[in-house]
Amino acid sequence: MKRTLVIGDIHGGLKALDQVLERAKVSEEDTLIFLGDYVDGWSESAKLIAFLRDLEWQHKCIFIRGNHDQWCQDWLQTGTKISEWELHGGSLTIQSYQGYDFDTRWRHYQFFERMVDYHIDDQQRLFVHAGFSSMHGVTREPYRSNFSWDRTLWEMAHSLRDVELDENALNYPGRFKHYREIYIGHTPTTHYGSDTPIFTQKVINVDTGAAFKGKLTILDIDSREYWQSDALPSLYPNEKGRN
Repeated sequence: MKRTLVIGDIHGGLKALDQVLERAKVSEEDTLIFLGDYVDGWSESAKLIAFLRDLEWQHKCIFIRGNHDQWCQDWLQTGTKISEWELHGGSLTIQSYQGYDFDTRWRHYQFFERMVDYHIDDQQRLFVHAGFSSMHGVTREPYRSNFSWDRTLWEMAHSLRDVELDENALNYPGRFKHYREIYIGHTPTTHYGSDTPIFTQKVINVDTGAAFKGKLTILDIDSREYWQSDALPSLYPNEKGRN
């Protein structure tokens, strides 16, 4: 059976990705949608990007760009190190690229270039790393950076998690009306006391804290069954990740 599987923020944890792909028994018929933030955290960011490039040949893959990916993309292009990026895991990514020649780095840069800001499937389900601000939807979002940085979409969704609102109600969020479901990463569910995906009326958060002390998650968007890796610190016991 063909499935659409969505994968949360990986942050250099290639071992965790290997685990979830195996535990979900991913086949060549499955479509894989990655929600971004492939780098910055654990030690295998460069190896992870190489793995994802190879994965494109075996599966239909959609790669959403996260804020950490934009930082890495800019560095691969210009060599400029931004102190904020280095502080939030970029220094670990730079270390992971030691020994990689110019041509390999350039191929990785081109991979980042091919990433998309969002994806909308044929059932009007939206996949985006962080969020958007326009009440008219992503196609009319005036600030591209919101796709990889915005947290207001998630904060609104989570605050309304236990509230039953009709879409025709005056106080129903305009952003939510355009999509059947919205899948995001960016804000770890572990910040909200959960190491599993959080489901709201419209928004499903699949970032289960792999950058820190949580797990990596892969989710079947139709059945809502999900599989998780071991907690990342147990896979990289001699590393700190972003902790």
